[in-house]
Amino acid sequence: MLTTLVPLLAAAVLAVPLSRWLGLGSIVGYLVAGVVIGPGVLRLVTDVQQIANVAELGVVMLLFLIGLELRPHRLWVLRKAIFGLGLAQLVPTTLAIAALLLAAGAPVSPIGALVLGTGLAFSSTAIVLPMLTERGLLSGMSGRDSFAVLLFQDMAFIPVVAAVPLLSLHGLPAHAGWHVPWWHLLRGVAVIAAILVGGTKLAPLLFRLVGAAKTPEVFTAVTLLLVAGTAALADWAGLSMSLGAFMAGVVLSDSDYRHELQANVEPFEGLLLGFFFTSVGMSADLGLAVRQPWLIVGGVGGLLVVKIAVAFVVGFIKRGEVASALRFAVALPEGSEFSFVLFGAAVSAGVLAEAQAGAATLVVAASMLVTPVLFAASERFVIPRVKLRREPVFDTIDDGVTPVIICGFGRVGQIVGRILALRHIPFTALEKDEAQLEVLRRFGTRVFFGDASRVEVLRAAGAETAQVLVVAVDGVEDSLRLVDLARRHFPELKIYARARNRRHAHKLMDLSVAGFVRETFFSSLRLAEVVLGELGIGEDEARRTVHVFRQRDEQSLIETHAYANDETQLIQNNQQVAAELQGILEADLAQAGP
Repeated sequence: MLTTLVPLLAAAVLAVPLSRWLGLGSIVGYLVAGVVIGPGVLRLVTDVQQIANVAELGVVMLLFLIGLELRPHRLWVLRKAIFGLGLAQLVPTTLAIAALLLAAGAPVSPIGALVLGTGLAFSSTAIVLPMLTERGLLSGMSGRDSFAVLLFQDMAFIPVVAAVPLLSLHGLPAHAGWHVPWWHLLRGVAVIAAILVGGTKLAPLLFRLVGAAKTPEVFTAVTLLLVAGTAALADWAGLSMSLGAFMAGVVLSDSDYRHELQANVEPFEGLLLGFFFTSVGMSADLGLAVRQPWLIVGGVGGLLVVKIAVAFVVGFIKRGEVASALRFAVALPEGSEFSFVLFGAAVSAGVLAEAQAGAATLVVAASMLVTPVLFAASERFVIPRVKLRREPVFDTIDDGVTPVIICGFGRVGQIVGRILALRHIPFTALEKDEAQLEVLRRFGTRVFFGDASRVEVLRAAGAETAQVLVVAVDGVEDSLRLVDLARRHFPELKIYARARNRRHAHKLMDLSVAGFVRETFFSSLRLAEVVLGELGIGEDEARRTVHVFRQRDEQSLIETHAYANDETQLIQNNQQVAAELQGILEADLAQAGP
């Protein structure tokens, strides 16, 4: 076992950091590592199936974690996207690939072409979700749409695999007839019910019992048992193991133990998912690629073109946004881990020949390797240009004269605006984030879509007659650029800004703003005061401690402005201030007496 484990870990340690350094993501590193150490090259690992069986748990754990993040009501909200986008992507892609195979003269029957088209239409959850997560895109429009399609495919895989054996009935005697597999149907329903009931009733009870014992390793073991057990149940019922784990995650998403479950599963999920991709790389039939290179290249190219084209059209119809549709399309062109299972079932049923399934499997594996590279290239070279070409149409500002302009209407700007509205003080709010603007307008908030870093937008908002400009934009550089612009063009305007940290505050001081507030400073002071009270320190003493700290910290911020870029002096000042604070508090306590 160690002779297998050592090459696996060594390959991951070497290949993954290099792949991420090149901007290709970790998945490409795992896939390439699998090709190199597998039977086709160095032969350091030869028992690929053994590793694949264990590594498949990585995909199962990934779906369990996704389920934990999705409350049942959020899943209900996504229902239209899941079935609408899912069907719109899967059905046309299947038909297009099947038609392309038949038109190209592939040696396959129409039914075989339909099975191949279906298998190749599926996309890899294990590739797409980490790929989007690494770049922070999963919560965006394209990420949500991709997740909806993948979830639909997880559910669609069950009836698709179940239907494959029925396709072989065309070759059976007429008296064999068709029959409904009632036992398999009832077994699937029973397992789904068991997961739902067990997750809501039995699992919390079990967690309370184990938690009372205060043995973290046993809680970890119970968590892994839950994930593996639901996957095994689903597999026994003929369902997707990933779907079983996903259902368990959704059921437990409202549990008090959700965060602990997530913390226990995540380390295993990351490593096993990496082993899964490594096993995919090892299973690639390089001999076939050498013998028929143009067949594989043509197959991968055709697959990518068809899937990207169909997904782009679907995404653009859904969102009307080129960049979002392109991200959605380029994330989904690879084959899926489900494809391997479907092709195996088709061979067993006599629908596909082994040679056909082998070529299709290699195309899927190659597409898994190519897609992360294609996605990284798209993000670097194509998406920025698409966004640059799109000129936003800003609102026409018609508020007239207002005393206050708020630039950036996120969590800080909104609170300022609500308090001004409470005192019936008019203001003009500017926001350039379209997604944020859409949410605000759904709640009935009147905000103008405009880029406050453009002098004509500030002038239209009334900067020449306003009294106060509140700079609450999110980015530090955006904030500094806006302050500098306002000072140069509207010198009479009093500028108050949100500072993200001390360094940002020092730069605002350089620009001589009328005032600034560190965004987390006062909330942190209040939190510290509450914690002191919980620890038994009297209310007056806690308030005095926080007051002394606030005064000395604000004084220190002004003092260190002169040498804000000298780290050595900043460290010395920090140590000096800490010692002074300690002395002040000890003197206060001594004066107060026992």
